[in-house]
Amino acid sequence: MADKKEKLFSDFSPVSTEQWMAKVTADLKGADFEKKLVWKTNEGFKVKPFYRMEDLEGLKTTDALPGEFPYLRGTKKDNNEWLVRQEVRVESPKEANTTALDILNKGIDSLSFHLKAKELDEAYLETLLNDIQAECVELNFSICQGHAVKLAELLVAYFQKKDYDVKKLHGSINYDFFNKMLTKGKEKGDMLQAAKALLEAIQPLPFYRVLNVNARSLNNAGAYISQELGYALAWGNEYMSQLTEAGIPAAVVAKKIKFNFGVSSNYFLEIAKFRAARLLWANIVASYQPECLRDCDNKGANDECRCAAKMKVHAETSTFNLTLFDAHVNLLRTQSEAMSAALAGVDSMTVVPFDATYGTPDEFSERLARNQQLLLKEESHFEKVIDPAAGSYYIENLTTAIAKQAWELFLSVEEAGGFYVAIKEGSVQAAVNESNKARHKAVAQRREVLLGTNQFPNFNEQAGNKAPLEKTCCCGGQETCEKDVDTLIFDRASSEFEALRLETEASGKRPKAFMLTIGNLAMRQARAQYSCNFLACAGYEVIDNLGFETVEAGVEAAMAAKADIVVICSSDEEYETYAVPAYQALNGRALFIVAGNPECTDALKASGIENFIHVRVNVLETLKEFNAKLLK
Repeated sequence: MADKKEKLFSDFSPVSTEQWMAKVTADLKGADFEKKLVWKTNEGFKVKPFYRMEDLEGLKTTDALPGEFPYLRGTKKDNNEWLVRQEVRVESPKEANTTALDILNKGIDSLSFHLKAKELDEAYLETLLNDIQAECVELNFSICQGHAVKLAELLVAYFQKKDYDVKKLHGSINYDFFNKMLTKGKEKGDMLQAAKALLEAIQPLPFYRVLNVNARSLNNAGAYISQELGYALAWGNEYMSQLTEAGIPAAVVAKKIKFNFGVSSNYFLEIAKFRAARLLWANIVASYQPECLRDCDNKGANDECRCAAKMKVHAETSTFNLTLFDAHVNLLRTQSEAMSAALAGVDSMTVVPFDATYGTPDEFSERLARNQQLLLKEESHFEKVIDPAAGSYYIENLTTAIAKQAWELFLSVEEAGGFYVAIKEGSVQAAVNESNKARHKAVAQRREVLLGTNQFPNFNEQAGNKAPLEKTCCCGGQETCEKDVDTLIFDRASSEFEALRLETEASGKRPKAFMLTIGNLAMRQARAQYSCNFLACAGYEVIDNLGFETVEAGVEAAMAAKADIVVICSSDEEYETYAVPAYQALNGRALFIVAGNPECTDALKASGIENFIHVRVNVLETLKEFNAKLLK
């Protein structure tokens, strides 16, 4: 068999990069290679259209092995297992317990309880965890940060009472001083004192992590990948720096930090992000020379002694790109996001249910979210292969590029005083909010596509009772909403299009857009399809047609259909003949639009035609203008 393979490949002569470039250059017919085929990512680096083996030369990423420092290829050696997590909001501890026991029989092996601080006591916790075998499932808890120490003490007491083997207990308490500043604008208490008390309280549980880096907040606010990673590293380093200066051993601090990343739909870049994250964090921790790393200098020490440098990573699919309309498309987004996180070797994962933008997820949507991960495990066997991206010319280069961008951002934050200072000054919030603004502009111009929202919307869908969920500004509603610092903006990418479409629906005047197709068959059909998709983004009813012999016949049919909008769809050359007569025949009885940007645009405007739709216009702003005219 080996001989046959050798003969097969020997039949093909090797092709050099120079030969590939010569062929590409010829096919471009004089067009600039850099402008046509090299694209620049939002992260600021360029991506080539193809990579070859020589692109790996000098990349140290190719020297890494699974489960070995600096953990570029993952922290596991024998498999790629990850924990499937589901969130449980605790309104009643008994009901939450029933829910938890049920989903533990449906593939869940990591639970995340969101607790109500005012009800927390020993009885509350015992009811919540009744019959849950804590040695067999990862238990994670979120609570207002002022009650984190009390929760830690109650957990320790509960596990000791149940006589559990603490070395088999894994979980976390989601204490994050900095995330509250970013999301709520609140600086409450003293981080150093609270963290020290929490570390002391949780000390009997060696595998519980309690210092969290909730970089998913950056992701959900629209941060670019390099921003999320760079700030996450500075975030984690703030814990390391402050607590080690306070006398706590570096190994102790590092082993209590947990990173919670978001996952966007940028498939390959997300794989690269997680690989780069482990690499960079391992080197940051190593710079503190924790005890277990110093022990590695001993002859014969194995890699387990470097455990403090292992990044513990939980991944959660993004909410920034979730949509209210055509919400089942969210399943496609979250599935690709889950795939990239799984292939990248995360430790646990939450898939956000597809309906999370407009309601409390129900049993059906939560089941789908669970099964999205279970399909990757049990049918696609993603848990069997460690870092399959290793050696990929493309992904290895992406990993290096993202690591470089994130590291530069990390260094800039550190040089300016650290992450805490950056939040106090508002520079983190300002940078991420600027990215949010830029991404909204890209969505408005269709440079960033949200299927079902700004491209190929479901023409006939109505929101009905669905409405975007409102976020509360305070923890449990017990505090004022006054802010100590600026906060992140969490407007989803689709939010402005949704507001526009909801405005149309609420008006009760759903406009009809009639396609007046005439002339060149191919061009009129293409432009009618483009126009239908364009106008349906605002929730308009669209009426396509096979074509008309004359503009008068088209206008007559439009008026018979009671059209509010008439879009003339033809070729650029034929607009000189058809556009003005159609506009004059319509005589102001409906909004008149030309589909395209013909050379005769100035002449058409001089005749009184004002509205043109084409790939260069801002779709959102144009539709807002139409709504202002049609819904008044």
